[in-house]
Parts: sequence; structure tokens; C-alpha cells
Amino acid sequence: MTDKKYTLTTESISHFNKNSYRIKALVDFSDVKKGELGGFVEKEANLSHDGNAWVYGDAKVSGNAKVSGNAEVSGYAEVSGDAWVSGDAEVSGEARVFGKARVFGNTWVFGNARVFVDAWVSGDAEVSGDAWVSGDARVSGDARVSGDARVSGNAWVFGNAWVFGNAEVSGDAKVSGNAKVYGDARVFGDAKVSGNAKVSGNAEVSGNAWVFGDAEVSGNAWVFGDARVFGDAWVFGDARVFGDAKVFGDARVYGDAEVYGDAKVFGDAWVFGDAWVSGDAEVSGDAKVFGDAKVSGDAKVSGDAKVFEKSKEGE
Repeated sequence: MTDKKYTLTTESISHFNKNSYRIKALVDFSDVKKGELGGFVEKEANLSHDGNAWVYGDAKVSGNAKVSGNAEVSGYAEVSGDAWVSGDAEVSGEARVFGKARVFGNTWVFGNARVFVDAWVSGDAEVSGDAWVSGDARVSGDARVSGDARVSGNAWVFGNAWVFGNAEVSGDAKVSGNAKVYGDARVFGDAKVSGNAKVSGNAEVSGNAWVFGDAEVSGNAWVFGDARVFGDAWVFGDARVFGDAKVFGDARVYGDAEVYGDAKVFGDAWVFGDAWVSGDAEVSGDAKVFGDAKVSGDAKVSGDAKVFEKSKEGE
């Protein structure tokens, strides 16, 4: 049996209507010296005597929560419920880890961040600011979740992805690679954002939609259904891309434009204004479709073509 590395002192505080006790080191280990006072635990089961795990400052560990391995809890952070912080993880500042959450690996949870319910944060991931990771969500790899961002449901943020600002990733959505989701953007359903893609502003990506490559979706744009936006394409403004539509290459879809059905917009083509492209139509090359124009069926617009129709107000 491992010798005890700390003991509970008589200094206590009431926490969740139960007493928690300040700890005192009995031996030297890591950067902790014999006789050094640590933070508060409700009982010895909260902090392992194995490894270099420690609770610093005024941090608290309570309930059935456990801190083990080389993990550190510091500042005014709290770990409670059935949560487990292990490996080389750090929880600091005023962060909270509770419920059945797991924080492990080389992760860092700090600021006013919250990790709770059954959420996992692992690898070299960081959760900071006022961000929340909840439900069965996973944040792993070198991913970061910060600001007021929310990751919930069964969502997964991994790789070098970054979710920040007031962004939300929920449902079964996945954000990976070097992708960024920020502003007030939302990614939900079974949607995926990957590669170097960016989703920002008030944009939404949902359903089974996928935004990848160097593509961007911004403004109030919405990509949903089984739509794909990829390459260097940009969908912005109040545009909608949905159904099985694809926007790729250096294409631009913006304004109040809609691309849907099995339509494709690619190359350097632009679709904007109140234009619609639908059915099996294709717009490619340097073509422009704008105004109130409608391109549908099996139509193909390519080269330097321009298709437009003035609205009655503009006539």
C-alpha cells in the first residue's frame, strides 16, 4: 500500500452542506514540500495518495469526485459529484468540473469554465473563459473551447479545432481539423465542420451538412440537409444552401440566394441577390446568377455568362 502523502487538518469549511478539510503534505513530492498546506477535500477518497496529484490554494474536491495521477486542482476551482480529474490534467481559476464529467490527459480547464454531466475533456484540449462542455460531449486532441461557447449533447470537438465566442456545437455535430466555429454560429444535428473551414457570425450548419476544406459560412447563412460546402467556397449574408446541393471551388453564394436540390455551384461562379439555383442545375466558371433569376432543372450556366432578372420594384 502506498504511504500517505497528505493528511486532513482540522481547518474546515462548509461546502454543499458538508465539511471539507484543508490538506497538509506529509512528504515532499513534485513541487509540494512537506508541511505545505493545500486546498480542501471532503474525504481522503477525493485525492489519491498515488502519483503527484494535488489540490492547491482554496480549490475544493468533494462528493465522490476524485483527483488522481499527476492532476492538479488550484485557485478557486471545484471538482464535485462523481467527476474525475486524472493524468496530467489541470483545473484552475474558478473552473467547475462536476456530475460524471471526466478531465484527463494533458488537458487544462480554467477561467470560469464548466465541464459537467457526462462530458469528457481529454488529450491536450483546453476549455476556458465562460465556456461550457456538457451532456455526453467530447473535447479532445488539441481542441480549444473558449469564451462563452457551448459544446453539448453528443457533440465532439477534436483535432486542432477551436470553438469560441458565443458559438454552440450540439447534437451529434463534429468540429475537427483546424476548423473554427465562432461568433454566434451554431453547428448542430449531424453536421460536420472540418479541415480549415470557418463558421462564424450568426451562421448555422445543421442536418447532415458538411463544411470542409477552406470553406467559410458566415453572416446569417444556413447550410443544412445533406448540403456540402468545400474548397475555398464562401456562403454568407442570408444565403441558404440545402438539400443535396454542393458549393465548392472558389464559388460565392450570398445575399438572399438559395442553392438547393442537387444543384452545384463551383469554379469562380457567384450566386447572389434573390437568385435561386435548384434541381440538377449547375453554375460554374465565372458565371453570375443574380437578381431574381431562377436556374433549375438540368440547366447549366458556365463561362462568363450572366443570368439575372429584375424584380418588379427594380423595373
